[in-house]
This record gives sequence, structure tokens and C-alpha cells, in this order.
Amino acid sequence: MPHESKSSPREIQNYLGRISGPLLDRIDLHIEVPQVKFRELSAAQPGESSAQIRERVITARKLQHARFATKPKITCNARMGARELKTFCELDEPTRDLLKHAMTEYNLSARAYDRILKVARTIADLAGAEKITGDHISEAIQFRSLDRQLWG
Repeated sequence: MPHESKSSPREIQNYLGRISGPLLDRIDLHIEVPQVKFRELSAAQPGESSAQIRERVITARKLQHARFATKPKITCNARMGARELKTFCELDEPTRDLLKHAMTEYNLSARAYDRILKVARTIADLAGAEKITGDHISEAIQFRSLDRQLWG
């Protein structure tokens, strides 16, 4: 493949190791996006339209504005502090166990924990869910792919 990396796994790991963990922790989402094959691009697969996605985002943002109406410095989930995380990101026991397992398995930092909760809260908002579920946490963990590569 002409666009695939010719670097060895060790070279890739060394490169990723130069990225500061604390710097990477400050990035909410980091994922690898593989090259899409022409066959997949040209296939007419129905999916959610941009207009539908836009409406879900607008609805989620309105929900967040309402959630933080009494907190003028917090305008969205990404701005939540520790107190808001405890209030708005409560997890049931199985979901908490899932997150605990991921934290241990991937040796994630406290900052990564907060990021996962914030992203999971946003995923739940986009889905119109009042509570964060294991599916939301799992999806948020998937958005931490560089954490898994560096420390997993």
C-alpha cells in the first residue's frame, strides 16, 4: 500500500513515546482513521444525514446550556470541573466497573478519567439519554486510542 507507514512497530512506539503523556491527556479525542477503500467510498450506503446530525448536536448543546444555566463559567460538558463530574456523570455499578477495568488495563491517568466521563456525558446527550451507560463509556474509551497505544 502506498500510504501505509513503512515504520516498524518499534519505530512507531518510539515516536508515540515522544508525545508527552500530560499533553496527550489534554486532548479529548484521539483516534486513528484508516484509509477508506474506493469500494466503500463509492457504495451508496444510507446513513445519518448532516442535517440530522446537526439537529442532534443543537439539541445536545441546548441540553448542556440548560444543565449549566446556574453556572455561568460552564457552557458545555468539556468545561465541567470535579464537582460537576460527580453531579452530572454518575455511573451505576456495572458502568463504574467497566471504567475501572479500562483505567487499570490501559494505565490511564486521572485526567484521562475526567476526559472519558466528559466525552461519555456528551455521547449520552447526543443519544438523548439522561444517564451515562456502559455503551457511552465504551465509546468514550474508544476515543482514547493513543492512550491504548502508549500505555496499553
